[in-house]
Amino acid sequence: MKNFKFINFNPRKKTTETIYLFSERVSGTIGRTILACVLVMLFFYTMPVLISYVDDEILVKEYENNSRKLMVYKLDGKSNINEELDVNDIFDEKDLLSDILTLNDLENDSVRLSAITIEQLFKDTKYSLDDVRKNKLVKPVALTWLPYEIKKIQNTKKRKELFLQIVLPLALEENNKIKLDRLKLFNIIGKDSNTELEKKWLNKKYKQYGVTSKDLSTLKARMDEIPTSLILAQAAKETGWGTSRFALEGNALFGQWTWSGEGLKPKDAEVSTGHKVMKFNILQASVRAYQRNLNTHRSYKEFRKARSKLRAEGKELDSIVLSEHLDMYAETGKKYVEILQQIIEQNNLKDFDDAKLLPSSRKLETLI
Repeated sequence: MKNFKFINFNPRKKTTETIYLFSERVSGTIGRTILACVLVMLFFYTMPVLISYVDDEILVKEYENNSRKLMVYKLDGKSNINEELDVNDIFDEKDLLSDILTLNDLENDSVRLSAITIEQLFKDTKYSLDDVRKNKLVKPVALTWLPYEIKKIQNTKKRKELFLQIVLPLALEENNKIKLDRLKLFNIIGKDSNTELEKKWLNKKYKQYGVTSKDLSTLKARMDEIPTSLILAQAAKETGWGTSRFALEGNALFGQWTWSGEGLKPKDAEVSTGHKVMKFNILQASVRAYQRNLNTHRSYKEFRKARSKLRAEGKELDSIVLSEHLDMYAETGKKYVEILQQIIEQNNLKDFDDAKLLPSSRKLETLI
């Protein structure tokens, strides 16, 4: 009766006695085998639950959409630039945004033209997408606002064309600025020594692109264009071809987030997140902010690597290839990429990749 030697009805000893009896019974080989089986089953039962929990945590962190936080840094009073950018050292985040903020403050009381007025303007200047596809030249018509009436245009083709006509010159203008900067950068790289003025310009660009290491190869990889077709596709996707409230009320072509007071509150935004979609005074500031985002944010590091690879191979920047690395732009991930590619292909947006903006200055004539 050894196994029952310590059994009594004292509640305080119940746990100890149970463990003792159990240990006596499993002391043999069979008992250890059974115990091992139980432990293995518990392991395989609990691991999926644990893995699921960890995956959920990762997905929550990954799809909080921190990649849209470009215009968050100084504007919301936070100091999280080194968490979002692909940088290690601390520097003044105003340097990253200085030219965007200056451009954004350029016009606070710009006039919004009606859709009819804009269409007439395009007609008077002989600016049409058919002509651009044929001659590859775009009139430098820079509008500051989308027309409210664009969402009332029932004809889908007509609405898309008006939207593309408005955004196309802005995209080309910003790419032209980057082209001029790259030409100057290559000129500096090719010299044995540089002037003080060139060094000053270089330091400004290091700050503008978040290159705290002052590495020329990193700057060259970041200071580069975004294919025009990709800019147009993302603007179309993010705004519903110019019909979204964010686009019409805040010139937000690319849905960038902010936690500051300057922004539009999404109707379905969670109270805990508190984010807003940032407002811009002019459309061009939205395009520049979008380009700076893709060129500096750590979420698009692979995008920049793929772009540099195409450059190294002497190939044209392919929007379909590069779009593969934009899955972090939206919560839908790869589905978002598929939609972008469909927009590019179905609307023949690649026709505009080699389009040139007619010069508004002598400096820009060299790019045609």
